Amino acid sequence: MTGISVAHLLELALDHPALQAGAIILATFILEDAATVLAATQAAAGLVSIPLAVGSLYVGIVLGDAGLYALGWLATLVPWIYRALPPQRTAVVRAWLGGRVFKVVVISRFLPGVRLPTYTTCGYLGVSFRKFILASMTATMFWTTGLFVVSMKIGDELMAHFGVWRWGGVGGMIVLVIVAGRFASWLWKDAHQE
Repeated sequence: MTGISVAHLLELALDHPALQAGAIILATFILEDAATVLAATQAAAGLVSIPLAVGSLYVGIVLGDAGLYALGWLATLVPWIYRALPPQRTAVVRAWLGGRVFKVVVISRFLPGVRLPTYTTCGYLGVSFRKFILASMTATMFWTTGLFVVSMKIGDELMAHFGVWRWGGVGGMIVLVIVAGRFASWLWKDAHQE
């Protein structure tokens, strides 16, 4: 339902690129992959320009990632959270993560359900924000661009063959992306537990 309301906002903002960008950025805070699919289908329909859609997706996703990092950093200011984590363990994890922050952030972009804990942990442990944000931008560029291109091609087909029923196809694409991501995450966990 949120996706359809964002698509409706995009349609209302046809002549206002700033409103289109704002709607896309806002949608990334709700559900990034769904926002990407919807922006791509809107671009395929010619309702929003491709550079505006992709640029807005990048901005929204990277801002969201920076926000998660900031939440982790803010947690260090809460005394009971700070006391709950043993300093020795925090130091070990900080040292391990510090040398692998780029790799860890990039991998977490492709595994659903791990971004929130990974990105807030990076903020909590105070890993280099510069490295974190560079990794976020790199991963976003690859993942979002790939999903956008695939969604745009599928969106073209949906519009050509399904007309007004295309929104059912778009909803199906969103569900497929979410389910495929969960399945990939499950496979990843299963492979690394052995």
